[in-house]
Amino acid sequence: MTRVKKGVNALKTRRNVLKRVKGFRFGRGTKERQAYEAIVHAESYAFAHRRDKKSNMRKLWNVRLSIPLKENGLSYSKFIGALKKANIILDRKILSQLSIESPKTLERVMAKVK
Repeated sequence: MTRVKKGVNALKTRRNVLKRVKGFRFGRGTKERQAYEAIVHAESYAFAHRRDKKSNMRKLWNVRLSIPLKENGLSYSKFIGALKKANIILDRKILSQLSIESPKTLERVMAKVK
């Protein structure tokens, strides 16, 4: 079997790894072993936090929507239940945008639900 020298491939891999950890703190941005470890953790956190972002946004929509509802004497949960009973198909994101951008439209929706 012929001898295979892996210098070119090793350098390319090392260069790509260090390029991905550019800007990381301490040795993680310059040392190969620590860089590999940092990449593994960073990717797992990025995956998990992409999922978390979705629930955080939903919580934000709920808060944005519950403020004008409380001013009009409705609770959030009763409002959502009444929307479903009235067959009004607006999701929480749209409703929260309405509460910020056009409160009069949201008031009309609330009037229909009551």
